[in-house]
Amino acid sequence: MEPASLGVILDSSVVIEAERRHLNVAQFPRQMVQKIGETEVALCAITVAELAHGIYRADTPGRRERRRVFLDDLKAAVPVYPITDGTAELVGKIGAESSAAGVTIPFDDLLIGASALERGYAVATRNLRHFQKIPGLNLISF
Repeated sequence: MEPASLGVILDSSVVIEAERRHLNVAQFPRQMVQKIGETEVALCAITVAELAHGIYRADTPGRRERRRVFLDDLKAAVPVYPITDGTAELVGKIGAESSAAGVTIPFDDLLIGASALERGYAVATRNLRHFQKIPGLNLISF
């Protein structure tokens, strides 16, 4: 299946599910290619922040270490895109327009979605509910 975008930004929900299934970073990209085809897979810096939050909230040292290794390996394997001034402008525009229409989008999801839109990428997520509120954003459901 060819995605209708230049690449895919991974939402934390997809990464967390892979880590919970004990996939390693070598297995995870293969799963992605099977689902979406050959395309660039990347992280948004906000996704990294969400995953780091999960590391520090882990309830056991073993789980904390497993999450740390997974995130470090993932960051080494795929690009991490920053929030740029262009992203910030897009967040302001989408956030204001959505708010005026009475639609609330969680800020972290708005940042990730805007990062993907800015690059012409889709978002791979298990959380369609929040991301589908972002106009023009291509979603890949996992």
